[in-house]
Amino acid sequence: MGRGVEYDDLFQAGCVGLVKAAENFDWERGVKFSTYAVPVILGEIRRLFRDGGAVRVSRGLRELAQKALKAEEALRDSLGRAPTVEELSQALEISPEKAALALGALRQPISLTGGEEGEQLEIPVEAPEETMTERLTLRGILEGMEERDQKLIYCRYYKSMTQTQTAELLGMTQVQVSRREKKLLAYMRQEFDR
Repeated sequence: MGRGVEYDDLFQAGCVGLVKAAENFDWERGVKFSTYAVPVILGEIRRLFRDGGAVRVSRGLRELAQKALKAEEALRDSLGRAPTVEELSQALEISPEKAALALGALRQPISLTGGEEGEQLEIPVEAPEETMTERLTLRGILEGMEERDQKLIYCRYYKSMTQTQTAELLGMTQVQVSRREKKLLAYMRQEFDR
């Protein structure tokens, strides 16, 4: 903190890193999740600093935005009023759409939680505790299953492999994978609802 990025943005980048680590972690490598997750989380936080904030603006658009601000200031002085987007686009010799995009490129994003005069907007979001509880329950169900069944679910839902690819990996037929997967999903739903 204290380096030009808001705490909420840092926290969000850390959460994105955690989700990426969870999605890409290979349990079969025999390393602890934390050994893999910590560098992924730090990488996301470093990317936030490297990209200069929560919203990524390309270098070309940033340079155009700087020109647009200078042109806007010059036109304001010569016209005695704020120039229109059309006047600015003519001065920069670009389309009005590109001029409007350039003007907005360097502005701070509008907060979704701040309304007029500091009032708070109510934005309904799911409580993170519920998602965490669901994931922990799911993990417990998976850990209670046979290793082959765990691999089947892992291949199908974590690695996004087809039934045919999963069958080849597990030494089964595609039909066997399909039937077993159906039974496992029914079992997992039943256990999840307990």
